[in-house]
This record gives sequence, structure tokens and C-alpha cells, in this order.
Amino acid sequence: MRVSTKGRYALRLLLDLAVNGKEEYISIKSISVRQEISDKYLEQIINQLCKAGYVKSARGANGGYQLSHPPEYYTVGMVLRLMEGTLSPVPCLDFLENDCHRAPRCATVELWQELKEAVEEVVNRVTLADLVKRDLELNPPAKVNSKHETA
Repeated sequence: MRVSTKGRYALRLLLDLAVNGKEEYISIKSISVRQEISDKYLEQIINQLCKAGYVKSARGANGGYQLSHPPEYYTVGMVLRLMEGTLSPVPCLDFLENDCHRAPRCATVELWQELKEAVEEVVNRVTLADLVKRDLELNPPAKVNSKHETA
């Protein structure tokens, strides 16, 4: 399984909203600058996230985008399935019932099923909140010193 740029960027966009948009709406332009992703491409992705109800928007001077739910609500699997469709490594496992005529005698189908289950276990376990926590570990907020230091 290979995650497309659309899937990766959707996760980065949601992570940016989770970290920076707790109290306010965030513009696509500011996300674009922080994430180094084209704002045109982000607009395509945000439209899909809005239609799915993952993100809400507001117009006007203080408009932009915000998560519709707390970060704990979103799993990586939810986001990737929305953006990528299936997470199956092979087409015969795209649906609940494997209708491939070769399945009953296929020596590899169990391998592909096991791989699919392993991927789903990880992406369904990891939440946006987990990614926020990791992001804050890797990029701690700058400490602001309100007192002026003198030599």
C-alpha cells in the first residue's frame, strides 16, 4: 500500500488545524505557508474534508477552517479511507466479500489479508490527538520570556 500525496497532505492539514486552530478559524494560506503545500492543492483537499464533515468553514475577515470534532475523534484510517478509498494491498480485498474466482485456491490471499489487517490495525488505532502529541514533542512551542533580561 502506498499513500498518495493527497492522503498525506490531508493528514498534515488536519494536524495543522488541530495544533493551530483550537480557538479560531485558520486560513488555507497560513496552512499552506506552514506546511509548504500549494494553497490550490489544499483547497481541493479541504473541500473533500468539509463535505465529509471533518472540517467546518467560516467566511469573512476572521474566516477560515476549523476541525468539526476534537482531535481524538479522527483516526488516521478515517482520513486515509476518505482520501484514498480502500487501504487494501490488492483489488480482491477491496470489498467485504472476496468475489475473485481464484480466491479458493489462491496461495497468496491469506498473506494479503493479513497485511491488510495489520495496516488497518495501525491506522485505526492512531488518532489525530496522537499525532498532535507527537508534533508537540518534535516541535515544542517557543517559550516567551515576558521579563526583559539585563546584563
